[in-house]
Formats: sequence, structure tokens, C-alpha cells
Amino acid sequence: MNVLIIEDESLSASRLESLVWKYDPKINVMGKLSSVKESIQWLSDAANLRPDLIFMDLHLEDDLAFKIIEELKLTIPIIFTTAYSEYTLKAFKANGIDYLLKPVDKAELTAAIDKFVALHAKSAATPTPDFAALMAMYQSGSEEGYKERFLASAGPKLFSIRTSEIAYFTIEQKATFLRTFDGQHLAMDYSLDKLAQMLDPKEFFRINRSLIIALNSIRSIYTVSAGRLKLELTPATAQEVFVSGDRMADFKQWLGK
Repeated sequence: MNVLIIEDESLSASRLESLVWKYDPKINVMGKLSSVKESIQWLSDAANLRPDLIFMDLHLEDDLAFKIIEELKLTIPIIFTTAYSEYTLKAFKANGIDYLLKPVDKAELTAAIDKFVALHAKSAATPTPDFAALMAMYQSGSEEGYKERFLASAGPKLFSIRTSEIAYFTIEQKATFLRTFDGQHLAMDYSLDKLAQMLDPKEFFRINRSLIIALNSIRSIYTVSAGRLKLELTPATAQEVFVSGDRMADFKQWLGK
């Protein structure tokens, strides 16, 4: 069986690849792609073999994965991976789409592949979901589509962290980390620019180039020289935290909502 993984979070992609090989070491993972653009190019290249099955993350680094299907008119069986809300899952079920909730569970992955193998053996035709309607739903900006958990790591160990547990996201030595309210300091793949698109703006705000904070992480706010704002966060940060001047007005408006 030839399998293609389309996933922009490298930790998730590597974990999924490992689980697929545990299911069957003979499965050929043809590639791991991270964007809509890259996926369209790869799938359009006649030199590449056609995958038997695609595992596809819902939100990729440059757009919604539905655009790959829409542009290429794909008929290849797809299992979506998602870390989003129950609202998302209900929409998938209603449209007959198979999905795996992140972090992907071995037993659930086994059941999904078993289902694919059974249908493939019977050459069973499955109805084509209305991806255009689903894409319109996400582009409408429903607040229920914000990410509810993230995969993060500390060394070789992986953690599934609920968004509600996260106090802030930071850039440290060109890498992204999250800090939980109980003090865990974990590495992750996403840039702050990507995170800003995935987080509920009512609950999170990017105060400067290197820090996105949760509303509940703010312990104190001080006005310092030249009207700058200094924050004390929980858990405490190693460095002093200031709101960038160009974000000051938006930050005050965010606090007053």
C-alpha cells in the first residue's frame, strides 16, 4: 500500500508515519508534505505514483486542505487528521468523511486503515462530500473552529496539550515553545504567525514579535516610561515582558472586550 502524509506539523507527521509502519511495516510512506501548494505540485507530477490512501491535516501552513481536493478533483481515499472542535467532527460525520483526532491514537488509526482496506477490497464506491460547502464553513470564521489542542515535545517525549492549559507561546533561539499554567515548557513546530491564525482572538493576543499570551496569564499590568506597558505573567517569564508600541492600542481594546 502506498500512503501519502500531508501535515504541516513535523512532530505529528513523524508520529503518524511511525504508527502507520507499526500497523504494517510494508506500507510505503511516499512522502510527507506540509502545504497546499506543495501537495498540489506533488500530486500533479506524473512522475509520482498515485497514492492508495492520503492522511491529510485539515489546516495546512498556507490554506485549508480542502483546496487540494477542489483544485485537483481528487478521488483518492482520504483520512483527515484534525485537532479541532466537536463542531468540526460533526460536520465531517455529516459529510461521510473519515477523520482521526490528534494526537492520533494507534487503535483509532488501525480501525481507520482496516476500514479503508475492507472498502478497497470490495471496490466500494463512496459518495463525494461537498468540500466546497465545508470550505465555506471554515472561511466564515466560526469561532468553534479554533484549535483545541497542540502536540508538543520535550526531548523524545510527546505531549498533547489542551489550548486552555497554555499560558503563552514564545520564540526562543529561533524555535517556538509553549508554557502551560502548571509550568511545562515544551517545543512545538508552528511559527507565531501560524499560531495567531489558529487561536481564538478572544483568548490570545500577540503582544510583540516573540510572545503570544493568554488572557488568563496576565497577573499585573504597569505603565512605564513613555507610556509603555509592562506585564507580569503567570507563570513568570525569564525576561521582562513589554507590549510593542504598534500593538498598544489593539491590546487595550482586547483587554476591554
